Amino acid sequence: MNENKVFVSWSGGKDSSLACLRAMKAGCEVSYLLNMLDESGERERAHGTRPFLLQLQAEAMGIPMIQVNASWEMYESEFKAAVRRLKREGIQKGVFGDIDLREHRAWVERVCEELAIEPLLPLWGGDPGALLHEFVTAGFEAIVVATRVNEDWLGRKIDESFISELQECDFHAAGESGEYHSFVINGPLFRRRIRVSETERVRRGDHWFLDIKRGELE
Repeated sequence: MNENKVFVSWSGGKDSSLACLRAMKAGCEVSYLLNMLDESGERERAHGTRPFLLQLQAEAMGIPMIQVNASWEMYESEFKAAVRRLKREGIQKGVFGDIDLREHRAWVERVCEELAIEPLLPLWGGDPGALLHEFVTAGFEAIVVATRVNEDWLGRKIDESFISELQECDFHAAGESGEYHSFVINGPLFRRRIRVSETERVRRGDHWFLDIKRGELE
């Protein structure tokens, strides 16, 4: 059994992408992406992205993706069921993009221990600003798709200019508490770029979302 076979807990954003890249560089064989959707299956659970966009990412990466519908109440049980299926495929470890929220790490470690899966957190303890610089200099391209800070950030490219602007904000530069979320359209993990061709700004609760209605691989 290949002990380096892993799945990546995948949101489609910058942190899961950078964690995936770091895991690969450390010798991990990323065999699956695990993506959690809302209970309707119409949106990514955390970022609100349409499922077909995550599937485009998986196709661009050449890595199979498992997408699971779950309410917040059923999230843990559905996540565990999916990981058990992956274990039957020989998966021994899971990669997570958490940076410094201890309650998130505690959940990851508890759930993985119950599943007898080794958790890998390649970004843990990293400086948020330094991680953003690493993301950009690695060649990733991402746009902001959700925010509760500034509606005008929607569609904004995460680049050095955006990072500089974040330094003036009084929150976690990586948006770890949900201040903003991103969608990766290209980078070192991708064989093809995703072109976003139709979007709409939508308000849900206290968040603005960039609803990407159309996109295709270039």
